[in-house]
Amino acid sequence: MARTGRLASSMVTITDFNRLVQAVDEHPGTVYLRYSHGPDADTDGTPSRDYESGVLLPGLSVTIVTPEPWWDRRTGDWIARRVCKYAELGANDDRRPWLLVGDVVGRGPDHEPLIGEFRPLAWLDRAVVDQARDHYHERFDVGRSSR
Repeated sequence: MARTGRLASSMVTITDFNRLVQAVDEHPGTVYLRYSHGPDADTDGTPSRDYESGVLLPGLSVTIVTPEPWWDRRTGDWIARRVCKYAELGANDDRRPWLLVGDVVGRGPDHEPLIGEFRPLAWLDRAVVDQARDHYHERFDVGRSSR
C-alpha cells in the first residue's frame, strides 16, 4: 500500500455518495477524479503514460466529475457515471479514487483531460464507489450505446 505523504495526509475522505455530490455542487470550479496511488505519488515527477502506445503524457490523466453545462439531469447522475466508468482502475495495485482541481495542459489519446499543476481535495472511500455503481445502474440503461 502506498504511504500517506504530505499532500494525502491533509485530505478528507468522503464516505457517502450524497456528500460527494454536495462537494462537487459546492465547488466553484471544475472538479476532476483520478484513480492512482495518490497525490504524493503523482508529484514525484513521473507523468501519466498511455498504456497502449507507451507515450508519456504531459500531465495526469483524469476525468471530469463536474457536470457539463448541457447536462439536464441531476448532478449525481453525471458523477455516478463518471465514477463508474473508471472504477476498474481502482481494482488493482492499491490505486484509490481522489478528487482534485488543477490546470488542463492537454488531452490524452482517449480525449481525457491532462492536469499539470493540481490541488488535491479529497479521497473517495470504497463505499462511495459502490454507492455510485448502485446509483448508475438504477438511473441508466447501462451498456446501451449512443447514436
